[in-house]
Amino acid sequence: MSTAPRWEVEGRHWPHRAASRFVETPGLAWHVQVMGRGPVVLLLHGTGAATHSWRDVMPLLARDFTVVAPDLPGHGFTRGRPAGGLTLPAMARALADLLRALGMVPALVVGHSAGAAIALQLVQDGGADHGGAGVPVIGFNPALMPFPGLAAQLFPSLARLLFVNPLVPRMLARIARLPGEPERFLKRATGSTIDAPGLACYRALLGCPAHCAGAMEMMASWDLDALRRRLPTMAMPVHLVHARADAAVPLHTVEAAARLLPHAHLTVLPHLGHLAHEERPDLAAAVIAGQMQESAA
Repeated sequence: MSTAPRWEVEGRHWPHRAASRFVETPGLAWHVQVMGRGPVVLLLHGTGAATHSWRDVMPLLARDFTVVAPDLPGHGFTRGRPAGGLTLPAMARALADLLRALGMVPALVVGHSAGAAIALQLVQDGGADHGGAGVPVIGFNPALMPFPGLAAQLFPSLARLLFVNPLVPRMLARIARLPGEPERFLKRATGSTIDAPGLACYRALLGCPAHCAGAMEMMASWDLDALRRRLPTMAMPVHLVHARADAAVPLHTVEAAARLLPHAHLTVLPHLGHLAHEERPDLAAAVIAGQMQESAA
């Protein structure tokens, strides 16, 4: 199997393949999906995922909006590397380049998990609207705060040590190709139960060492302490949506982030896990549409 996901192999039956395009920006060849008409909603997936994470949300939103969903650098079918690597500021700058190449200005930026941190950085840095900071952000199961306690010191160092060992991504990809392992891993790591098409996409991605390496590098490169210090300066409206059964991001960390953000409110969903937007795309789409209506009022 190839080290990186291949569009004509792993992507042959990709959700909404007809909506896919490949866009060049400095250092990157992006895989991005675009569908619908109307105000632009930018959807950013989390660590280890790709555009398929929004597979059931996108058609619901495309009835009223232009929906844009890229594979982030290091993930899925996007190739290349942004200047500055897979750090949070570099990812935000790369996304700003993508938006300029597409000629699109989002009316709303939505991120899941680590994608929520990128969304905040992108808007705060002016990359979503070419100079302003008023674009609203929705964060589903957002990973915005450093790991608590001893993990805050240990996890980034461990991620870096694993990333520099080239054998680790290959080992993880080999494990992911074992029958039933992606299902067991996702349930254990996220607390979510997702459908067969979603599992097939995760199985294809996690079986490719380059995708695993990209996810590990992103985790190793991020400085969530710096993001936490910036939260009180962020003036955009923020809606954080968390799921009570999330096995990846503790609710108390999301509550702490909501207290730091000047214009944030928090919604807690019962009975769903970290991939709540994949378990209940109807709820996710309703939250997004509601924010768009509120912003337009």
